[in-house]
Amino acid sequence: MSEIKKGNISIHAQNIMPVIKRWLYSDKDIFIRELTANGCDAVTKYRMLTGDDQELFVTVAVDKTAGTLSFSDNGIGMTADEVEKYINQVAFSSAEEFLKKYQGESEGGIIGHFGLGFYSAFMPATKVTIDTLSHQEGSKPVHWESEDGMAYEMSEGSRNQRGTTVTLHIADEEKEFLEASRVREVLDRYCGYMAVPIYLEDLDDERDKTEEREEEPKEPQPINDTHPLWLKNPRECTEEEYKQAYYRLFNTYEDPLFWIHLNVDYPFNLKGILYFPRIRKDFGGQEGQIKLFNRQVFVADNIKEIIPEFLLLLRGVLDCPDLPLNVSRSFLQNDGYVKKLSAHITKKVADKLNGLMNTERETYQSYWDDIHPFVKYGCLRDRKFYDAVKAGLLLKTVKDEYLTLDEYRARNEGKADKKVYYTSDAARQAASVNLYTAREIDVAVMDSVIDVSFMQMLEQNGEPEGILFARVDADAEGLIDQDAEVNDISQEAMESLFREALDNQDATVKLQPLADRELPLMLLENEQLRRYREMAAMYGQDFKLPERPEIVLNSGCEAVRKLAELADRELQKLLAKHYFDIARMSARPLEKEELTAFIRQSYEIVKRLAEKE
Repeated sequence: MSEIKKGNISIHAQNIMPVIKRWLYSDKDIFIRELTANGCDAVTKYRMLTGDDQELFVTVAVDKTAGTLSFSDNGIGMTADEVEKYINQVAFSSAEEFLKKYQGESEGGIIGHFGLGFYSAFMPATKVTIDTLSHQEGSKPVHWESEDGMAYEMSEGSRNQRGTTVTLHIADEEKEFLEASRVREVLDRYCGYMAVPIYLEDLDDERDKTEEREEEPKEPQPINDTHPLWLKNPRECTEEEYKQAYYRLFNTYEDPLFWIHLNVDYPFNLKGILYFPRIRKDFGGQEGQIKLFNRQVFVADNIKEIIPEFLLLLRGVLDCPDLPLNVSRSFLQNDGYVKKLSAHITKKVADKLNGLMNTERETYQSYWDDIHPFVKYGCLRDRKFYDAVKAGLLLKTVKDEYLTLDEYRARNEGKADKKVYYTSDAARQAASVNLYTAREIDVAVMDSVIDVSFMQMLEQNGEPEGILFARVDADAEGLIDQDAEVNDISQEAMESLFREALDNQDATVKLQPLADRELPLMLLENEQLRRYREMAAMYGQDFKLPERPEIVLNSGCEAVRKLAELADRELQKLLAKHYFDIARMSARPLEKEELTAFIRQSYEIVKRLAEKE
């Protein structure tokens, strides 16, 4: 080709490039991934056609002085006819077809942007040139350039090595892409695991080094890992390799707890590794991250249409070459293939947890404190996941034992009457906890923000049959001393005393002999009302009901007997209120006014007792 060929792409193309630029604005650095991926594709095609695997690479060169950013490969290259076919005709018409197909999609609603390829180059550039030489023997080099993506010039070029170089003349408002550090950050994010070695050159930096006459230049190193761990056979991977991959993927030095290596060829192609980090029980600031790749090209983080929502608490990487990534999120939501893929990922996670539970129980128990919020959240969000892992759901007791629901029921049969007694704050509720442990009733620790919803779900599912949860201060059924002697304390008199002392006519008082003879009274709180209040607080709602204290007076306690016999009514009321406040402090701290009143009340009791002497 000796003459210069000029032309226009199509009569419809004049509005395409401005729309593409606007469409992809939120991901404007995507062009670096697209052009680098095109170079890798060209190298891969050359390798497949020729079998030659020697020194194949892609180079991204930043030239701040010249104002250019170039993408070079030594792959298959193009002839003039191929440039005409793939650049001037097919791709531009594809861009138009792309816009027509997804008319109306919201900005950022397209996943991956695959298919735009070369034309993303016009996003940051005032001019784009192509210099290419086909690998075919006797081919002539081709030079192509365009300033707006609508008109082009094509002529014989000067390239003397096979491959392609795409050069972008960067616009003034996009100068950030002339900073090597910015380009490296994008390459690391999108191209860090592509299958072809990728090199980054800072030409200004190299010129400076040449002027300084550096005698022994360092051997350039590719910025990417061409053989990522997730593509290897799990049997060939070591624990240290899994950890090193985790450090690099997520820029952390904290070890993961364990991991699941996905290596599926049928019924779909799926590779990946899911890591279990330590998950905080309150989920505060918890950020999981699942990186989605397509043939080692990074696409996006945390695509909920593909990855089950509860798995987003984990960290990991999934490589899905068969996914239809060049489509809208609404398509993915309704795609049968995607749903099967999502269900398979859930199944593999459940299989891993069950495998640990069944074959490495002690190891599984050592992980439970860290992973139980994730497991419980998964059970709440996905019934199939719950059905798969329910046999491995554990209750941690205040004695640091780990029991399944069935094991808890079996150990406490005849003592807990199908109920699971639990504490949400073992330190504050210690007095109530001790009442149960003294009778050898196991008390579970349920102190995570998700536990209220989790317990509710188990009760609704009724598995194990008839299961109910009750906090240690919710009832006293398991604490009654059935062998206690009948006493002569008046139920009516004590109820009248406490209602008067608390100035609350709705208070209920029960006289019951508790197994712990030293405890004067228990202050109970209705389990369901407390759960409603806690759930409302989680969602920022102010859920208030009139206080109706439920007081269980220990008729077997000497202190209660003395209180009932006291003739001084005022001192009797002071002591009744004091007993009540002490019991309330085991459930929650006293507020400012309450604490002030409690201190004043204590002084008054001491004063009255001193006067009696």
